[in-house]
Amino acid sequence: MYGVLQRRQSRRVVVGGIAVGSGAPIVVQSMTNTDTADIDGTVAQVAALSRAGSELVRVTVNTAEAAAAVPHIRDRLAAKGVEVPLVGDFHFNGHRLMTQHPACAEALAKLRINPGNVGRGSKRDEQFATMIEFACRYAKPVRIGVNWGSLDAELVARMMDDNARSAEPQAAAVVTRKALVASALDSARQAEGLGLAGDRIILSCKVSGVQDLIAVYRDIAAQCDYPLHLGLTEAGMGSKGIVASTAAMGVLLQEGIGDTIRVSLTPEPRGDRTREVVVAQEILQTMGLRSFTPLVIACPGCGRTTSTFFQELADNIQTYLRAQMPLWRGNYPGVENMHVAVMGCVVNGPGESKQANIGISLPGSGENPVAPVFIDGVRVVTLKGENIAAEFQALVEQYVHTHYLPAAEGGAPDVARSH
Repeated sequence: MYGVLQRRQSRRVVVGGIAVGSGAPIVVQSMTNTDTADIDGTVAQVAALSRAGSELVRVTVNTAEAAAAVPHIRDRLAAKGVEVPLVGDFHFNGHRLMTQHPACAEALAKLRINPGNVGRGSKRDEQFATMIEFACRYAKPVRIGVNWGSLDAELVARMMDDNARSAEPQAAAVVTRKALVASALDSARQAEGLGLAGDRIILSCKVSGVQDLIAVYRDIAAQCDYPLHLGLTEAGMGSKGIVASTAAMGVLLQEGIGDTIRVSLTPEPRGDRTREVVVAQEILQTMGLRSFTPLVIACPGCGRTTSTFFQELADNIQTYLRAQMPLWRGNYPGVENMHVAVMGCVVNGPGESKQANIGISLPGSGENPVAPVFIDGVRVVTLKGENIAAEFQALVEQYVHTHYLPAAEGGAPDVARSH
């Protein structure tokens, strides 16, 4: 585990056959950005997210048309062999939509309820209760997801007033963080009081600031044993969103906090929604918490590597490995632990290649135009000429076929070779 602290002990919640909490592997989830009423578009995106490795996929349920579409989406996915559990995201009118379309609640694997958006005043408790009753009726787990941007205004006002009257008032930001935690815990207790079992509740308290997220989750983790879903809300676009999500969740995961994660990236225009799944997997894998796909180790390049060949080869190999994983995952158990090194010169190339399961040390500027290949620390062949890339990819594929026995043959990963 590379020095990771012991995981926080939490209850075990099962979502559509996926275990969450109680030491189970940290679950990667994502969310569609299609109009859920667009059945074809939503099915296509859910299937793509599932292929990328998302283990739970959330869909927006905001209209009668979206609610009516959910059972059809579930059926279409099942017909395609896509069994990923679907989570319904409800705000404002979830109580009404489930009442009008009970088949929607039945088709979902989990309900996500935002206690800040279930109603105001006297209607809040009634509408929250209606949603919990549907969860109980169909034995569905619930994520009670509190958000910084939609926090219960009445709760915040009350806590701010109490803070103002205290002998040592705290900063408004601190009170707001406490209100997030209070909202989640109060709602969980209310749900249990309505009959929802404690092992069907997951909590989240999402904010958009790194330090705020760390503080909030440390607080709530100390006060309950419900499984916790991590994620910055509105993390941002591109490198900013990736860095912010990694900085916040990396700290919490290192402290053993977190049972499911989502990287809420804003896609580039016409960008690929599956990017958020890849980033979430990479956070967990680089921290040594889970393995999803073979890791490619590549040097950053310097004046010794004026050619871009090693960069192109590293990119091609990484793309190839990820593309193969939907097939390899079931057929070659343990392959996700494989390390592949693509190095650019003689300085660190041979050493890093020896440390990987399979590695290649390409020639840097002025070096002999040969590329030694190492398998499990032993130099086995030296490639040269115009077909180095194709020959190395063939060697990688051969390594997979020979070192990870197909599951049908009762194979298991060779631990000695899984770095």
